[in-house]
Amino acid sequence: FYDRIKENAAIGLHTLCLLDIKVREQSIENMMRNRPIYEPPRYMSVNLAVEQLLEVEENRKEKAYTEDTIAVGVSRLGSDDQVIKAGTLKQLLDVDFGQPLHSLVLVGSRLHLLEAEILRECAVDLDALNLVLKRDYGID
Repeated sequence: FYDRIKENAAIGLHTLCLLDIKVREQSIENMMRNRPIYEPPRYMSVNLAVEQLLEVEENRKEKAYTEDTIAVGVSRLGSDDQVIKAGTLKQLLDVDFGQPLHSLVLVGSRLHLLEAEILRECAVDLDALNLVLKRDYGID
């Protein structure tokens, strides 16, 4: 996933990350014993995805993104209780997105002014978002 994010970032594109869903998976013990017993479903959260992204970047140090990269975390998109929050990766670590399903969008440098306005509407911290938009994206 890192290389794809890096490729998109290099040409200024946004990256949609559809987060992992684990259903109908057996434990190693159950597979070895040929027992059709499955683990309960598990879903990756935006918070865990961001944590893992930052850890991979810290190890690779190729600057595909930073903790100040703007991103949008979404959960249960299209439902009555959907959550849409925009902020830096660091800010999104602490947002409660609630129940699954979650997705994450890493915002590319070719951000349109209208997209910036939508990000502001969903901002975790509007002042901090505006600072990053001005500093990193040249958008007032």
